[in-house]
Amino acid sequence: MTFVVTESCIKCKLTDCVEVCPVDCFHEGPNMLVIDPDECIDCTLCEPECPVEAIFSEDEMPDGQQHFLELNAELSQDWPVITEMKDAPADADEWREVKDKISLLER
Repeated sequence: MTFVVTESCIKCKLTDCVEVCPVDCFHEGPNMLVIDPDECIDCTLCEPECPVEAIFSEDEMPDGQQHFLELNAELSQDWPVITEMKDAPADADEWREVKDKISLLER
């Protein structure tokens, strides 16, 4: 099993989760993070650290978010690993409660 970063991360890209990951499975894109499912060890440490509740186990993803499992696997192959916390984007707070952000995902 793996954990999956879902739509809530888009345009927020908070990196609190990265600091606690013992295997460096997070990858950073222009406006979102993803988890490499082949590296994730299902340790559960990242899930409670996410301030926007964007991380779920693959078995507990909200309705309509299941396609993010495949998206995380795909994008983690192209995006670089991130291992240290970074400052949040300046407008991250404006995007916290916004829904339906998939069209805003930058690859």
